[in-house]
Amino acid sequence: MANVSADSVLDSTDQRLVAALQCDGRLTAERAAQALDRSPATVRRRLHALTADGTVRVVISPVARPRDGGSAGALFLRIRVLRGKLDTIVAALAARDDIPFVDVTTAGDEIFAVARTEPGSRDPLVFRQLPSTQAVTSLESATILHVFRLTSEWRHAVLTPAERTALTWPDPGPAPKTVHSPAPARSAGPYGVDTDPVEQSLITALTPDARLSAAALAARTGRPETTVRRRIAQLASQGRLVTQVLVDPRRIGLPIEAKLLLHVAPDHLAAAGRALADHPAVHGAFATSGPSNLHAAAYFPDLAALYGFLSADLTGLGITQVETAIVSHAVKRTPPLGAGRPASAPARSRPVCAP
Repeated sequence: MANVSADSVLDSTDQRLVAALQCDGRLTAERAAQALDRSPATVRRRLHALTADGTVRVVISPVARPRDGGSAGALFLRIRVLRGKLDTIVAALAARDDIPFVDVTTAGDEIFAVARTEPGSRDPLVFRQLPSTQAVTSLESATILHVFRLTSEWRHAVLTPAERTALTWPDPGPAPKTVHSPAPARSAGPYGVDTDPVEQSLITALTPDARLSAAALAARTGRPETTVRRRIAQLASQGRLVTQVLVDPRRIGLPIEAKLLLHVAPDHLAAAGRALADHPAVHGAFATSGPSNLHAAAYFPDLAALYGFLSADLTGLGITQVETAIVSHAVKRTPPLGAGRPASAPARSRPVCAP
């Protein structure tokens, strides 16, 4: 993953625009230009170039953070396979609706994945399908107990604090007073977010492309454009429209990604998790079941930076053991196009291995 040409790394202006989109996925060129001291025409041209060729995609986040930091139901899977069967197993896992993340490590026979599941359930993938697959040589699963940092919350560290504040959607503030009118029927929308039919239709349309214009959304959903603008602003201001910027980290100068499996003393677990969540390199941090009770994922510019993180930044956090796996290929980091299945709906049942 570290073999990347310097010519393929985005220049500083484009990297700052990527970071700006992380603050607000539906950011306008005018607002970005004002915060970053660039002309609107330049920003508009650069944003179009970044998104038109697929370098950057903005989608609805495949995972929403529960308000209390708890887990809505997910497992970390660590799967080892016969070397000649790696591609087959990876493809089968990536094709499943209930698996939003799949990574292959430099070990050559190792897969890390995240599977959505009901908390405490006997998930068929873990209890039946993977164990019965002859190509799978070992399987470890850990339940996510608490979320400290999600990938959608990670910010590329190329903006000043003032710029980031100016680009981030304002906090919703106090809850509005109750309006004495019939409330629309609500249901569990994608990833557990409660939505009414209008919000559900908007979120579904935005899932594969969160930067669709209000006019395009109105055409796709059959809603008036004024209604679309108002409801999108409402969802965003309430923190219920969570976007995620998809970009190859190598394009922003971060070719090394490491998975960290940490053993932490119970009385240090919460503090260690918060410290990792605050670290600029860390894009995921979770308390989990199992002997490695704290999992993290982080981006680095080179191996020297990873070594510095392990040898210095992790000290004093009550960590007694660290296992590090370097990602060679990020296979899946996004919901498939057209996703928007309610969390209450069952995932498609399919064999692990392709026929």
